[in-house]
Amino acid sequence: MGLTAGLAGFLGFSLVAIASITAVMNPASTIAVYTALTEGRSRNERMGVIKTSMKIAFIVLAFFALTGQLIFSIFSITVPAFQIAGGILLISVATGMLTSGGEAYSAADLENIAIVPLAFPLSCGPGTITTVILLASGPEGFWGIVAVFFGIVVALALSYVGMLYGPKIFSLIGEGGLRVVPKLMAIIVLAIAIQFIINGISAAMPQLLANLDLTGLV
Repeated sequence: MGLTAGLAGFLGFSLVAIASITAVMNPASTIAVYTALTEGRSRNERMGVIKTSMKIAFIVLAFFALTGQLIFSIFSITVPAFQIAGGILLISVATGMLTSGGEAYSAADLENIAIVPLAFPLSCGPGTITTVILLASGPEGFWGIVAVFFGIVVALALSYVGMLYGPKIFSLIGEGGLRVVPKLMAIIVLAIAIQFIINGISAAMPQLLANLDLTGLV
């Protein structure tokens, strides 16, 4: 009976972890940005971008699942700081997408794309890292961490499959649509970036106000 209850609890928490991490990671946004940024590239080049971004995202999320709270404590890093940093990174990516004329990327550029924005902050952004840390630090212990790893793998697998077939799906909209999609995606990425920054500032505001000495202003 105890084993059955334990297994049920593990499966239940695994489902929670999978749903939470997938929802926060939002693979759809990663797929859309990847498709726009790798338009016109060969299959081998696209596969290289996918594998690199997924590998980096998994390593980062696994690292924070195991040591996240410790790292945050050692360096006095706050979640709002992560959110603001991610937003700033995304703004630079979005402006680059808006101003580019569809020129080809070099091999180094493609490697950079795999890291920023596909790995960070899209696949393993501030929200996903925070979710992983909170789930892994729960009372479930070792098996809770195992469940979190299941969630990470499932969410990244969805991104992987989506990026693999994303160009085929987007090709159905035609050549005219392909010229519009990158700019539309740039606007969406910019909106995501601004939202990251807004969330970060909103979360940091109580701490900032608490640190202010308002007595001299009265």
